[in-house]
Amino acid sequence: MLASYYQLHGGKVAAIETNTPFPPLQDALTQPNGLLAIGGDLSAERLLNAYQQGIFPWFSEGQPILWWSPDPRMVLFPDELIVSRSLNKRLKKADYEVRYNTAFKQVMKACAMASRPDQDGTWITDVIIEGYCKLHELGYAVSAETWIDNQLVGGLYGVKIGRMFYGESMFHHVTDASKLAFVSLVKKLESEGVEMIDCQMKTAHLASFGAREIDRAEFSQRLAKLIHLSDDPA
Repeated sequence: MLASYYQLHGGKVAAIETNTPFPPLQDALTQPNGLLAIGGDLSAERLLNAYQQGIFPWFSEGQPILWWSPDPRMVLFPDELIVSRSLNKRLKKADYEVRYNTAFKQVMKACAMASRPDQDGTWITDVIIEGYCKLHELGYAVSAETWIDNQLVGGLYGVKIGRMFYGESMFHHVTDASKLAFVSLVKKLESEGVEMIDCQMKTAHLASFGAREIDRAEFSQRLAKLIHLSDDPA
């Protein structure tokens, strides 16, 4: 089944259903921030297909599913990671532990409740949590968690396919807790051969870690290679 289109903000956007493939990425150029398609579902198959093409879902409660492929794309190459002097000192303390995949759903729920002054509400809805928990069960979605005194105080989650990682969201209840998990995860991913981390949209916070923008053509070219460089968990 092919996608149908309708006009939005002076451009066209694909209206997709469960069995409708995504339209060509260049269609996103007609919309602000790279909106590519509306509709579909959040099945594991759909989500994996989306990420393999550099597409991700992002929508608020009450909205239909919105799919995005922005240009340019914010990415972090692990070997370009920048760690500030103060954070490096914090990393060396022994009062915390970074764990992986021990509280995935808890991390997602904490990210959903995190206060973000520049956003109204959260995109991490119940249906998003359900979809990514399924990816976690299949071995694709992962979490990095900062624990202090056996309490979860910060972390992040994302999707790993081959040698590509897609960062989704992070939270902290204690100063620097999400940064501790992030830096530890980046180093772990680098040791596993991951060559690019998708940060989606530009923020000063991510730029401070060395993330930078590349155009979508370069992102797609690198992505197409990296997702096939190691065996998928399934």
